[in-house]
Amino acid sequence: MVSSIGHRVVFQGGRVFDGTGAAPAEADVTVADGRIVDIGRGLDGDTAVDLSGKCLLPGLFDCHTHVAFTTIDLMSRLQTPFSYRFFEAAHNLRSTLQLGITSIRDAGGADLGIKQAVADGLVPGPRMQISIRMLSQTGGHGDSWMASGVAAEPWSVTYPGSPDALVDGPDEMRKKVRELIRCGADVLKVATSGGVLSPRDNPRHGHFRDEELEVLVAEAAAAGLGVMAHAQAAEGIKAAVRTGIRSIEHGIFLDDEAIAMMLEHGTYLVPTLIAPEGVLDAAEAGAAIPTASLQKAREVIDIHRESFRRAVAAGVKVAMGTDCPVTPHGQNLRELAAMQRGGMTPAAVLVAATKTAAELLGVDADRGTVQPGQRADLVVVDGDPFAFDSLAQRVSRVYMDGRPVVAA
Repeated sequence: MVSSIGHRVVFQGGRVFDGTGAAPAEADVTVADGRIVDIGRGLDGDTAVDLSGKCLLPGLFDCHTHVAFTTIDLMSRLQTPFSYRFFEAAHNLRSTLQLGITSIRDAGGADLGIKQAVADGLVPGPRMQISIRMLSQTGGHGDSWMASGVAAEPWSVTYPGSPDALVDGPDEMRKKVRELIRCGADVLKVATSGGVLSPRDNPRHGHFRDEELEVLVAEAAAAGLGVMAHAQAAEGIKAAVRTGIRSIEHGIFLDDEAIAMMLEHGTYLVPTLIAPEGVLDAAEAGAAIPTASLQKAREVIDIHRESFRRAVAAGVKVAMGTDCPVTPHGQNLRELAAMQRGGMTPAAVLVAATKTAAELLGVDADRGTVQPGQRADLVVVDGDPFAFDSLAQRVSRVYMDGRPVVAA
């Protein structure tokens, strides 16, 4: 069987973390025609890659990022030309890929053109799933209306392929979901609570009623798509879980009932632990962050960490996501150390960034582990893959379909 396959490359002499949670172990990995074909000891191939002193990982995932945006500084965004975001996206995609993140779920901002540019090889970047724009109720997390009466938020600007997504009531929800699917959405995103950076809402308040969310989930399911929920308030989390939404993003105010519901329904948590910290970091660096947003960020940090610890202890499924650029693109792997501090073992953290993330995105048959038949999306790191604080600096090579896309 091996002889019938094309040119074979064997990664040899190092350790492999296969994404299943097993400890890194010495092994060779053979790749041909973009796929992993064998794992074992003493393998040979047409070409060898020496991994002495290194560890081979599955390509990493970031299940919550915004590659079309680079800063949360409101005044900076207001003074930036609209089309500049597409060039920023190219830069941010490259920065993400250099960390070994070969798959992302964009949680708002990236449109079909950005995704297609990556798929066609015009710009280097991870494989993408896009939500295009977050569905929000009037006065919700996606409503940029300010007290002055001005909608002062550049990412609220609509254009072909990125429609306005403020909806109220089941009928508006149904039509807008269909419109986003027409525009190329791979996943639907909805805000079932207020948030930190939005001007006129409270993260403790749940948004949308069940009948609105049920229509959203039904229309997404009819197109074979899942739904992700920006959900910080406990009631917003419960409404999302109750109506069949696949993942909870942030989950700041998780209570025991919400955690039990997530376990019962198999709902995933994408915690984005570094996001509130990123708001404060940006302000300290001089970013123009509204006072109300800074206050909300300060209030939620400790609550967020404790909610995450309880969710992990209970066994909720966790997938890695960052909410970059709330924390700058290129610092995504800070989330791994935050997850470990929240009670996950190092191996569980990497599983959350590989196998579990692939399961959430519905691509686990294709990627997320180092196993025969999987795409050869691979990351080579120097030294210990569990030393998360320095991991970003030790990514030495990144492969997609067995082709090198990043080399130190």
